[in-house]
Amino acid sequence: MKITKNPVPILVADDDLDDCQMIKEALQESRLLNEIHFVHDGEQLLKYLQFENLKEFPIPGLILLDLNMPKKDGREALKEIKSNPKLRQIPVVVLTTSKAEEDILRTYNLGVNSFITKPIAFKDLVQTMTDLGRYWFEIVELPDRSEGRE
Repeated sequence: MKITKNPVPILVADDDLDDCQMIKEALQESRLLNEIHFVHDGEQLLKYLQFENLKEFPIPGLILLDLNMPKKDGREALKEIKSNPKLRQIPVVVLTTSKAEEDILRTYNLGVNSFITKPIAFKDLVQTMTDLGRYWFEIVELPDRSEGRE
């Protein structure tokens, strides 16, 4: 995997602490050097994205979003992110246990960039994170958002 000089941060929104730990370990195992931040519900996600303290709350280059979270679920958070001109350019990948066609269709209609069903086996999660990292950080061009939340 290509190493970038300034890897963009990844923001993971997931209420399951075990899943968060597995995602963190899978990202590390896949050799992604990106800084990883976690929030555990949709309200925390939206608050994180509004903070002006870029040192403590850097603008994510990618959001991994679970759909079923307390307070504000992933669908509601996605709708707010993609309807906000300051946030809509941030790529959002749904990473969830759901395989429901309704969830897939609804999230794409709300503007999600990709929909991935969480693999059950850890080795499969590592491969998914490797593929995800390669795609989002080596293949596609992302907008430069280092200047602030514009």
